[in-house]
Amino acid sequence: MSTLQAAADPDAPLRSVTLPAEWDADTASALAQLVPGTQTVDLARIASRWVDALTQDEATARSLVWLLLMRQAAPTEPVWSCEFDRPPGFVVNLAAFVSPGEGFAAETFVAAIRLLSSVLRSAARTTADQRNGELPLPDLFAPAPSAEAPAKPAAKKKDDQPAPPVMAGDILLTNLDACLAGVGLDYDSEDGRAAACAIATLATLTAHSGTGPESLPLPPVRTVLPGLSETLRAVWREAAVATDAPLATVETGFSTSGPVDALLGAEACGLAPVFSLLKPDGRLAASTLSRLDARDFTTETALAAALAGETVLPLPGPNAHMAMYRALTGFIDRLPARPDPGAQPLVRQLERGMRRALPQRHGGFTQKTSIGGHRLFLRTGEYEDGALGELALTPTRESSMVKGLMESFGEAVSIGLQYGAPLDAYVSSFAYSCFGPSGTVEGDPVASYATSMLDYTFRALSDAYLNKKLPDGPHQDSQTDPDPLLPLDFPTQESDPVPRKRGSLRLVS
Repeated sequence: MSTLQAAADPDAPLRSVTLPAEWDADTASALAQLVPGTQTVDLARIASRWVDALTQDEATARSLVWLLLMRQAAPTEPVWSCEFDRPPGFVVNLAAFVSPGEGFAAETFVAAIRLLSSVLRSAARTTADQRNGELPLPDLFAPAPSAEAPAKPAAKKKDDQPAPPVMAGDILLTNLDACLAGVGLDYDSEDGRAAACAIATLATLTAHSGTGPESLPLPPVRTVLPGLSETLRAVWREAAVATDAPLATVETGFSTSGPVDALLGAEACGLAPVFSLLKPDGRLAASTLSRLDARDFTTETALAAALAGETVLPLPGPNAHMAMYRALTGFIDRLPARPDPGAQPLVRQLERGMRRALPQRHGGFTQKTSIGGHRLFLRTGEYEDGALGELALTPTRESSMVKGLMESFGEAVSIGLQYGAPLDAYVSSFAYSCFGPSGTVEGDPVASYATSMLDYTFRALSDAYLNKKLPDGPHQDSQTDPDPLLPLDFPTQESDPVPRKRGSLRLVS
């Protein structure tokens, strides 16, 4: 065990978190988020609380602790605080059931799902009196019977109708893409989707065992993972047995983003694809190493192939998430929110902690321009591939407030670019913005007139880095209101015998 200083978020005070030595700082932050407060967090002490609350069997308790230490499964967020007002649940890390050189451990996976289902059904019996979130509402709005009208006789309870099934809890799967990478399959492929459907069906069949054949999904047609078809058939034969006393229902699904996924070391939440080939610290992710090994690449040979222009590991396309969502429909009880491929392509997803810093020596250009007589220096910084990564705006003859705001704005845009924000989004937001100073552009042929300094800046960046030359915006009439800082010429009146002296501007230091 080791003790790290971590916090639930950057603004929270640091806390001492004791956890296994091989777990990293991100896991410590997730554990601090699961346990609210300011006191120290000890994984062994916190885990023993919910283990004792869920089971009294010593063998089952040891198995739950083992699943947690192997980062194969962990309870949902309310269970860590022993809040049982609603059915508990477990999050299962699919990638943790993949062994190097052996593939997906289907029998171990089935044993884990059976254990978790048994724990959830046992907890449903012991914590049923605490579930105030599921209390039936009385007939509050029914009119009270009058004294004259006789009360209706109570409806007789029909013994031949079975009671509605009790909801025991949820088993949520996560880290699907990393699991597929561990068995050498790509997320955006027919084999990858077939393997995902087979794994989801295996989890659902195991969780529904003992509830009757009516609730069982049909197995998929293809099972590309070795040995998985035999395990599926065995679980199907066991689950497809009619029973007069069905067990409490355990539903399966995929997790949503939360601290439990981070605690288990999930690279991608639920059924989503892995968005990055790197960890937040810059090292290759586990899924990346698995896919390189499946393609017989070492780190050195993969780097050499990438430098030679070869696409070593293609990232999932924008429609891959939706294709996986549609493939899994019908093989699992609940799916998360439907992904929208057109809302934001996966290649442009901003990743937390993944900042692409500029090299110490980098290229770019410096442009000296004048907009309406106001000088502006525009400086850019570029990555090795020529992409824009830094922007600096320096107006020379403006007030200290304007100069500071422009420089801070350029720094904010630089941070966004280095975190992956698309340049065309900046261009569409700030090009043609109208505020002073504006006017004729001198020094850069990309524009002859600009409605503001930001208008010129982002039109110049669009021309240089997006190969889109935007036309000039509508000219503003600058003759209606004279600039009060310029010298004023008083008109000569005909009644004056002597012309008035021309006004002048006197500078006082």
